[in-house]
This record gives sequence, C-alpha cells and structure tokens, in this order.
Amino acid sequence: MAGATTFHIGIDHAHRFESKAATRETPLVKWLILGVSLTFFVVFLLMPLIAVFVEAFRKGWETYITALVEPDALSAIRLTLLAAVISVPLNLVFGVCAAWAIAKFEFRGKQFLITLIDLPFSVSPVIAGLVFVLLFGAQGWFGSWLSDKDIRIIFAVPGIVLATVFVTFPFIARELIPLMQAQGREEEEAAVVLGARGLQTFWYVTLPNIKWGLMYGVILCNARAMGEFGAVSVVSGHIRGQTNTLPLHVEILYNEYQFAAAFAAASVLAVLALVTLVIKTWVENRAAQSHKDSTRDDAS
Repeated sequence: MAGATTFHIGIDHAHRFESKAATRETPLVKWLILGVSLTFFVVFLLMPLIAVFVEAFRKGWETYITALVEPDALSAIRLTLLAAVISVPLNLVFGVCAAWAIAKFEFRGKQFLITLIDLPFSVSPVIAGLVFVLLFGAQGWFGSWLSDKDIRIIFAVPGIVLATVFVTFPFIARELIPLMQAQGREEEEAAVVLGARGLQTFWYVTLPNIKWGLMYGVILCNARAMGEFGAVSVVSGHIRGQTNTLPLHVEILYNEYQFAAAFAAASVLAVLALVTLVIKTWVENRAAQSHKDSTRDDAS
C-alpha cells in the first residue's frame, strides 16, 4: 500500500516537472512573445482609440459639443439606445430559456437548436439584413400584407430592432450553456424532490449559480447591439434623423467630409465601449472571487 502511494506521488511529481519543463522558455523567447503581443495591442487597439479622441477634439470643445447636440446626432443616439434597450431584454429571455432547456433537459432536436443559436455567428450581418428585406420589404413575402395594414418594418424602427436582435441573440445563450452544463442537474433535481416548482427552482437554485455568467453575456450582447452596423445598414434606409443609428451616423458624416463631427460621434461609441470594458472586468473579478469563496466553503 505504501509502495503504491509512493509510486503515485512519484508520477505526480513527474507530471508537475514535465508541465513546468513544457512551459520553460528562454528570456529572449518570452520577451519576443510579449513584444509581439504589445505591438499588436498598441497598433490595432490603443492607437486607433487615441486617434478617435484626438480627431474628435482637434477643433476644440465647442465644435465637439455642437456635433453631439445636433438634432441628427441626438436622434442617432436615441435610436441606438432604443435598439439596445429592446433587443437585450428579448435576448436575455431567449438566452436563459434556451440555455436552461439545452443544459437541463434531454429532447429531440437539441443539437439542431444549438446549431440555430450559432447561426448568426456564421451568417454575415449584411445577409441577415437582406433576409429581413426579402421577408418584410415592399416586394417581400409579407410586403403586400404589411402595406395593406399600414405596418412599416423595413426602413423603420421595427426593422432595426429585428436586425439587432438577430445578430445579438447568441451571446447570452452561448455564455450560459457551457456554464449550466458544467454545473449539472443535481441541485435542481434536489429542489424538485423537496417540492419546489419549476419557477421556484430557477429563481432560488439556478439563477444564483449563473448570475455572473448571465451579467457577462448581457454586457457582450449590449456592446454588440450598440455597435452593430451591417444588418442595421441594410434595413434602415439611412434616413437622417429617423432610422440612422450612431454607427450609421458616423459613416454618413465621414462620407460628407465632416471629419470633426464624425469623430465626435465615434467618440461616444468609444466611451460606451470603454464603459462596457470596465463593467466586464468588474463582473469577471466578482465571478472569480465568488468562485474562490465557494471553493473555500466547500473545502472547509
């Protein structure tokens, strides 16, 4: 028995040594890898971000503020926030339901549902926008019926919301599915045995275990919703002051050589992205701390 224990300890030490040896590199290689990573970070992320703010404030604060309070800019900001406010809660409901069904139940067509969830990742946003035009446009499948009912979807707010929902709905579901699968079903089954109903089980057992992953998915979904360009560009019609979101407003201003105004509007998107990054980092830290606390409690 003691010999077997010593043998296993020896194997464990050997594995640890191999693991360390496999990751041991010379200082030159380490600094080379670090230098390449930092170069990419500076060239492709940091410099463009700095350039946006430099160009936005090149003509001074007065020009910057004027560009943001201009009616078309305010309309674009409101529409961008409206699309996010509508699409994120819809994707929240869908993502939680889909993840719960996939992770906690067995049913025919589960793999097909997972494939459908991944569909927006493989389809170009422009193609998604064209699909909505073919469905709801004036010459589309439902175009005549919608026209008779005086309902506008394409080149109107509903079309923008639909396009935004389509391109963002995988984010929450894809964040929750592996998390729920890793947690298993034991706690939910125990709650059911104790008499809890479905909603009670979700609210008191499932939700506390997925809350940080859920927040992370919502943050990513919101960031994509506010920055979406391709699908929204197809269905919006580029009507200034009515169907232009902030990314589309930036494009129009830049094409009209209004560079200061374009970068001012782009700086708003950059600020939203930075705020999203800060919140994302906070959620990741809280999730890591929560995992450490739960591991410590289990060990004790």
